[in-house]
Amino acid sequence: MGKIGYVVCGNSGIDYIDHPYDIRVFRSQLLVGDKEYTDFIDIKADAFYTMIKENPDLHPTTAQTATGVMLETYEAMRDEGYEDIVVVTISSKLSGTYEGAQMAANMVENVNVSVFDSKTVGYNEAHMILEAARLGEKGKSVTEILDHLNWIRENQGLLISVDTLKYLVKNGRLSGASGFLGSFLKIKPMLMLSREGKVEPVEKIRTRQKAIDRVIEKFVHEFYDDAMEVFIIHGNAFDMLEQVRERLTSAIKQSTIKDYPLTPVVGAHAGYGALAIGWVRKK
Repeated sequence: MGKIGYVVCGNSGIDYIDHPYDIRVFRSQLLVGDKEYTDFIDIKADAFYTMIKENPDLHPTTAQTATGVMLETYEAMRDEGYEDIVVVTISSKLSGTYEGAQMAANMVENVNVSVFDSKTVGYNEAHMILEAARLGEKGKSVTEILDHLNWIRENQGLLISVDTLKYLVKNGRLSGASGFLGSFLKIKPMLMLSREGKVEPVEKIRTRQKAIDRVIEKFVHEFYDDAMEVFIIHGNAFDMLEQVRERLTSAIKQSTIKDYPLTPVVGAHAGYGALAIGWVRKK
């Protein structure tokens, strides 16, 4: 069996996770005013969230990894002896990264590149590439790895509370938002990643505490089962983090609930204080 390489986009937050695998990263660009930052290299989560909290009038925007950079990554991996490359990207409904990665895959020669649309973001996406690398280390084929990634994609989810919708609305990342727009600055809605990988509104909620309460309640009563790994993803939501962890631990009797930061490029859309309960069912 040929040597398999692994690539994931930085929207997964893989940079904030300790792991033993050689996983390459497609890094997006963060644009704030007249400054441009490469995600994680030039700016990390804490610094970014401090920036937008202290300067609420900032309107950060993002740019995906250039297709040429992706092609160079594939070519470098080919030259290192990889015969196959498995690439996991952020949801194609949230970014053009999947399309760019596929375009580069069609351009590269003498290496087989399989681009997988995670239809999600954050740790859910990171979990997929980590599982791909784990299976590859055990000698599984690319076909077997992709079959497993498909299974994970159908057995994971995110329920999200954002402190403001202004970033999602301004950057065009919120589907079905018409019912929210009239008063979007006044509500703390619950959102969800749909099966298609879109951010969709679930409920209008008027206060932050009630929004967090509903996210926990909905997850515990409608989604949770004992065969899940449960985690928290957040944009420096330290005011709510331990409360949510303690309440989840009590409700679902899971002793360890880890938390992961939303990387700045994702935070440019979710905003300061965003918090999500995520899950992946164990196979």
